[in-house]
Amino acid sequence: QVQLVESGGGLGQAGGSLRLSCAASGSDFSIAFMGWYRQAPGKQRDWVASTTSDGSTNYADSVKGRFTVSRDNVKITKVYLQMNSLKPEDTGSYFCKAVARLGRGPYSEYWGQGTQVTVSS
Repeated sequence: QVQLVESGGGLGQAGGSLRLSCAASGSDFSIAFMGWYRQAPGKQRDWVASTTSDGSTNYADSVKGRFTVSRDNVKITKVYLQMNSLKPEDTGSYFCKAVARLGRGPYSEYWGQGTQVTVSS
């Protein structure tokens, strides 16, 4: 199993910044994809940003130019989401998802428990 733990959520102000972290742990795992998703109350969970093992990053149009996803090393074990120019509509629970394999096994999806971000106007 791969465990994901998010941290760094909290209360932010419109125009301000917050930084989220997602740490992966487990035995003999490799991550091909790590993404951030958010879910507002009563709404579906939407993809926000992601990075892959080849170093590429992608962003939803709603956060492009404001959010930056980064990671700590070549083997993805920790990723960050730097959120700048926050807007009230960025409010929601932010979840980290990894697509990873154990050893040479098949790839599976793993989710963190989420961290709450609330942006006040």
